[in-house]
Amino acid sequence: MAIMTSIYAQRRARLASQLGHGDIAIIPTAPVAMRNRDSDFPYRHDSYFYYLTGFSEPAACLVLTHDGLSTLFCQPKNEEREIWDGFRLGPEAAVQALEVQEALPSTELDTHLPHLLENRATVWFPFATHAGFAARMEGWLNQVRARARTGVLCPSRQSDLCVLLDDMRLVKDAHELDIIRRAGAISAGGHLRAMQRCARMVRSGSDVREYHLDAELLYAFRDGGSQFPAYTSIVAAGANACVLHYRAGDAAIRAGELVLIDAACELDGYASDITRTFPANGRFSGPQRALYELVLASQKAAIAATHAGARFDAPHDAAIAVLAQGMLDVGLLDGNKVGSAQDVIDQRAYFPFYMHRTSHWMGMDVHDCGNYVEPAQADQISEHVDPLTGQTVLRRPSRILHPGMVLTIEPGIYVRPAQGVPEAFHHIGIRIEDDAIVTADGCELVTRDVPVEPDAIEALMNA
Repeated sequence: MAIMTSIYAQRRARLASQLGHGDIAIIPTAPVAMRNRDSDFPYRHDSYFYYLTGFSEPAACLVLTHDGLSTLFCQPKNEEREIWDGFRLGPEAAVQALEVQEALPSTELDTHLPHLLENRATVWFPFATHAGFAARMEGWLNQVRARARTGVLCPSRQSDLCVLLDDMRLVKDAHELDIIRRAGAISAGGHLRAMQRCARMVRSGSDVREYHLDAELLYAFRDGGSQFPAYTSIVAAGANACVLHYRAGDAAIRAGELVLIDAACELDGYASDITRTFPANGRFSGPQRALYELVLASQKAAIAATHAGARFDAPHDAAIAVLAQGMLDVGLLDGNKVGSAQDVIDQRAYFPFYMHRTSHWMGMDVHDCGNYVEPAQADQISEHVDPLTGQTVLRRPSRILHPGMVLTIEPGIYVRPAQGVPEAFHHIGIRIEDDAIVTADGCELVTRDVPVEPDAIEALMNA
């Protein structure tokens, strides 16, 4: 992929400006992970590291000082290893290619790091992102402490660099938003392929399995230029759709059932995230359509609540209000037992059928970093007793949305057989999810190339 170094250099400068005088930041990339005895998992860089460098090779580390000087440690050139594993940029070329001030072989990291840490006030690094890195940091610091009698000072503070980087990553720039839009379009194409193949195979009487639809998704992602799925695809037929994190398996897909697909690609380091639910044979039954239209109405309410100046919780609250009333209207909840829609909300009586939040941040990671609490109001704490558990919950004002933030909007309903639940709704699982870029007066949905209206879904399935 083309590396837009000016963007990464600007990000490093922004981060350096937030470090205190004499501070130093150390950002490692992800290690290679072994899959089994002689095979690695496909390598994927660390998001924080990539955000600051645009560099996707393993065994690398970035060192940044408060005055903006950046040192990259990367794999040295090695003709033999490059024959086996592919091209390495190497330290000599990295300086110009990545606009860093210095580049050194990663094989010398343990030698140079203790000297770079000498006489620094604070060392910043991402906490709890890579197992063993904190211990490695302590080893470098111990080497600095060992030189105390020579007048060398060791950093007296260790700070979590995620605090600074999470806020930087929360609002996406134009370059990031362009990639997210393209990722959404590729993912949408995968959903269209899977939906139409499902209808064709069911109508023809073929043996169609969840993995057949998963194959269509994976094909479309790679065919569109994506490097990876953004997460393990969920392709859930019938009752499997009531398992929130179900993975595509070998279950048969049968006429009369709904199929829930939650799948999307990662493109150039940025995720997308789409869920659609559709009838396997191309026609909703009466109970299926009733619940589907309820979920769609709740999503539309959540979308309308998503705009700059609103709170992060606003889409969830809007979705819950629609779902609570709708569950009463369709008979999923008995008003004689649970009361009004407001009672359903206050007592969380909807929870057996809708047990997750409506949104999460999205970006380089499908569940992207970023605080969900408004930083300036973090000290405004209220207590609330959860009606389901009886436990006291502390609440803080949720984040205020700003243009350029990206979040999912994904309400759902999941009905497992239970006493008092109408049998017509048993084993129905529905979720509708789109990716939204917050704008000044609303939000831009970048994944609506896949239809959501039930009539449009039926038309697509039967085309």
